[in-house]
Amino acid sequence: MSTTGVVMDFQQRLEKAIARGERSRTARDRAELARQLSAEEVRSRHSSARTELSDKIETCLRKLADHFPGFQYQSLIGSDGWGAKVSRDDLRLQSGRSSESLYSRLEMLVTPLGTAPIVEIVAKGTIRNREVFHRRHYQQLETLDVTVLEQMIEQWVLEYAEQYAAQ
Repeated sequence: MSTTGVVMDFQQRLEKAIARGERSRTARDRAELARQLSAEEVRSRHSSARTELSDKIETCLRKLADHFPGFQYQSLIGSDGWGAKVSRDDLRLQSGRSSESLYSRLEMLVTPLGTAPIVEIVAKGTIRNREVFHRRHYQQLETLDVTVLEQMIEQWVLEYAEQYAAQ
């Protein structure tokens, strides 16, 4: 066999290997493109999740306010997000000292859609002027499981209720 035949053989095999690699990359790129959500799908999924989660927040915080007299419920809709808060002001009266105002609140929001395709919930809890937690949790819209976020909302409200009752 001549060296020209070996070189041609290698040249053909090299070209075929490159072509296979390019086909593989093209197929992978097509699969990735199909997996990614369109901008409209992202907005639609976020809007749907936001509605479900803000309803869950409203339900949980209303129940919390029902169990602790004095808490005022308020829906929140604004540039920071959608959700609700419960809050109350108390006065601590001590003999020989001036009165002290004590503020307690639990605020939970679903943040607006930003540049990342995520759904994020934010919670801030304060009991008697002391912040007891400030939490954030998010999920990618592509793999969104609203049930997990709803359970997290419930857990955060339960933790706040327990801490408030212990004060």
